Amino acid sequence: MLNVNWKPNKMLSIPLYQQIVNYIKTMISTGEWDVGSKLPTQRELSKIFEVNRSTVVEALDELKAEGLIEGKSGVGTVIVNNTWSLITSISPLKWQNYIQSGIQKPNLPTIQKINQLEFKDGMIRLGTGELSRDLYPHDMMKVILNKISENVKDLGYEEPKGSLHLRETISKYLKKHNISVSPSKILIVSGSLQALQLISMGILKSGSTILVEKPSYLSSLNLFQSYGMNLNSVSIDNFGIKTNEIIKNKKNDNSTLLYTIPTFQNPTGIVMTEERRNEILEICSKERIPIIEDDAYRELWLDKEPPPPLKSKDKNGNVMYLGTASKSIAAGLRVGWLVGPENVIEHLSDLKMQMDYGTSSLSQEVLAELIDSGLYDEYLLQLRNRLKIRRDATLNILKRYFDGIATWSKPHGGFYIWLKLKKSLSLNKLFELSYEKGILINPGNIYDFSNSQNLRISYSYASLGELERGLKILSELIKKSYFNDISKSSY
Repeated sequence: MLNVNWKPNKMLSIPLYQQIVNYIKTMISTGEWDVGSKLPTQRELSKIFEVNRSTVVEALDELKAEGLIEGKSGVGTVIVNNTWSLITSISPLKWQNYIQSGIQKPNLPTIQKINQLEFKDGMIRLGTGELSRDLYPHDMMKVILNKISENVKDLGYEEPKGSLHLRETISKYLKKHNISVSPSKILIVSGSLQALQLISMGILKSGSTILVEKPSYLSSLNLFQSYGMNLNSVSIDNFGIKTNEIIKNKKNDNSTLLYTIPTFQNPTGIVMTEERRNEILEICSKERIPIIEDDAYRELWLDKEPPPPLKSKDKNGNVMYLGTASKSIAAGLRVGWLVGPENVIEHLSDLKMQMDYGTSSLSQEVLAELIDSGLYDEYLLQLRNRLKIRRDATLNILKRYFDGIATWSKPHGGFYIWLKLKKSLSLNKLFELSYEKGILINPGNIYDFSNSQNLRISYSYASLGELERGLKILSELIKKSYFNDISKSSY
């Protein structure tokens, strides 16, 4: 979707529709908007331009008459020509054909919209999975950055596996989770997503099967599918993955891998029990199924420490373990780590060098200094207390506004409350109605391709005042939707 950051001037004598025509023609003719690009809907353009919808229709009709845009069934209005090509009779290069032939597939439309709206001023973000700016440790980071500025000699490229200093630090740090691993078996990555990309590129063949929890964060990504992998769902209950479904969904060759977030699962917040973890390790070891354990939320426990990681009981090198600082400190730090067999780490580090020649040296130094100084552990204690206040306040807000229209469980860590609506309605329609009211939600159908009736509510990002206002408006939209019976709309 094209970004539009312009409004017609209502003080000019030029008709509003003509100003819109001139603006769109300029964006097309200058190459800012490419042939094949899709325009926002009439309704969205009306809101962006702050004009009546009839004004937008009049402008679009003129552009269609000039052969610049065209309405396509099931796609919307797209740019089909540019003014230069009309004058010279030269057929424009169709970049859209190149885009569509690319290996990496685009995000789901809803996720693309979420990524755009997250940066819109005034939007209350009820589903964002990162820490609020209010929780950013300004004083601690000032100390760390000042110390680094005095001690760091240069910021050149690091070793293929990442900074030895940081890998040694993480090796020591993981011991408190009963994970004993040498620095040579650790790869520093630019967040967990890059680790997953490296795994899909480096150790899986096209047609491999990835077993994912239902619902799962991974379902919102096209990462594995872009490389020709198949996602098979395994159900979860309040204890974690239903282990009998692992064997049922396993392929009979060496091309099956299990991806799991056993601790404060995204999006449900479920913590897999220790008994279930042991069962999974035993089954996967016997069936020779590698495991990717994503442990992004481990440090964010609020009531009691969760069971030890799967990796802590891995005797056969069966588990590849992902950790990150994105959830506990700042998403923009972009530092994570992958722990695995040394030959796998060697191979993936080579691929990473081909990809970006290394994670930011500055970010690696920051994380190493944070952990080495002991400030990170002190900060986590404060963060847990502040997140606990936010969680409890959000649960109280939900009780006020959602009692009778939804159910939920109390999470014991992480960022999320998995809200289940009591009556069926179109989540796509609710998503649209919400963002028109300045409320951004994460509908459950981006984590579960079935007819989910869930919403992922985050208590980590929006302020308590925003959570109160946003959830109140959302509850009113849901009640109105029930009343108007949009449950029968396929939308």
